[in-house]
Amino acid sequence: MAPTSPDAPPYAGGDASRDLLERRLAGLEAQTHEAARLIAELQARDRLKTQFLSNVSHDLRTPLTAIITHAEILREGMLGPLTDRQRASIDGVIKGGNQLLQMVGEILTYARGAADQLTLSPTTFALSGVVQQLLELNGPLALRRRVTLAADLPDTLPPVTADREKLSHVLGNLVGNAIHFTGMAGGGEVRVLASWTPGADGGLAVTVADTGIGIAPEHHELVFREFAQVDSSASRRHHGTGLGLAIARKLVELHGGQIWVESAIGEGARFTFTVPQPLPAPLGPAGGPDAPPAAASTATAPTSTTAATA
Repeated sequence: MAPTSPDAPPYAGGDASRDLLERRLAGLEAQTHEAARLIAELQARDRLKTQFLSNVSHDLRTPLTAIITHAEILREGMLGPLTDRQRASIDGVIKGGNQLLQMVGEILTYARGAADQLTLSPTTFALSGVVQQLLELNGPLALRRRVTLAADLPDTLPPVTADREKLSHVLGNLVGNAIHFTGMAGGGEVRVLASWTPGADGGLAVTVADTGIGIAPEHHELVFREFAQVDSSASRRHHGTGLGLAIARKLVELHGGQIWVESAIGEGARFTFTVPQPLPAPLGPAGGPDAPPAAASTATAPTSTTAATA
């Protein structure tokens, strides 16, 4: 080690260290400001994207509804008789229009959720009525796909307090998906089950179980992501916005609940969601864990069976 010069100013090394530290701190501060600027810019772009989706979706609904309405007028023969081929062609227009209208509705719901514009309007109602209505609405589709629909609801299931429309949306999405992917397996069964856990930390648990093609464990989280598809290729056998389950999770979390899937390839799938009772206050996004433990709820087992065969 070189000897220190007697002419050197005291604490010269300390001053150099402080200068180096100050330069590094200034650099880190500049990087922090730049990162904050980029984050703010990305957030602004995301808000613009959400607003754009909302505006476009809203503006598309009116002309789409008009197209479907006029096609239905033609199909009913109000403007003159149709041949069988003409009626079949108009049926195709109506079917495609309704599918597109449903996709537009999903995008609009997603945009509202992303902008925190979704709110709950809770009422108290019997879950059995919602389930029965969904089974009846999906009966013709299930029949074409060679799928049997059934429901197992306990006689002792209490009325649930929730937003009926949003709960119906979640159940409708799960049942529709189950019918589709069970049909892809050549047919089978889709069953809706419900259970109730009493107590302050309890509530309703609803499961939609199917005997379809199943989902690989590594894709269990992917299916709940926005715009995600397990098969994203152009030749995939199922189409859609990739928003259905993302919206379902948003609506469940808005109730303070959770939603998850248990599945494996070739073994069907079980989608379960919970609705706490009473609902947490204030009502809003729960932001809870993405998935609870795979074990089923310890709620009371069903004591009766109500089935509808498509």
